[in-house]
Amino acid sequence: MASTSTSPRWFTSSYSNNGGTCVEVATNLVATQGSVPVRDSKVSDGPILYLPSAV
Repeated sequence: MASTSTSPRWFTSSYSNNGGTCVEVATNLVATQGSVPVRDSKVSDGPILYLPSAV
């Protein structure tokens, strides 16, 4: 899991079209944590999945 010392910078894909069923990702943690956090854009304080990056 990612360290709390670096905060994710969340963004939503431009393809989401504001339809309300989107995910957000934070690619800024790939280099330091080796993972990509993903969350539901409608529940910003909900659970976060940390997916391993392929480097």
